[in-house]
Amino acid sequence: MSNPYFVYILASQRNGTLYVGVTNDLSRRVMEHKDGLVPGFTAKHGVKMPVWYQPFDLIDDAIAHEKRLKRWARRWKLELIEKVNPRWDDLYETTALP
Repeated sequence: MSNPYFVYILASQRNGTLYVGVTNDLSRRVMEHKDGLVPGFTAKHGVKMPVWYQPFDLIDDAIAHEKRLKRWARRWKLELIEKVNPRWDDLYETTALP
C-alpha cells in the first residue's frame, strides 16, 4: 500500500455518538477532529476519539465502504468497534496511527 486511504470511526465516548469518515492521512485527520478544526457534526457533538479504522488501497473502495458503514444500524457499528477495540481505547493515544 503505497498511498493508503482509511475509513475510520470516531466516538464521543464509549457507546456515545459515532462519526464515520474517510481520509488519506489518518493521523492528520484525527488531530483536526481533536483540535476542533473540523466544523460541523464532530465539533458540535464532541466526537474526537478514534476507535476503529480500516486501510484501503483505492479511494473508490474506501468511499464505498464509508457509505456502506453510514447506512449500517448503530448496533452493527458498535459490534464492529468491539471486535477490534473491546475497551474502546482512544487509538490516537494507544496506537501509532498510520
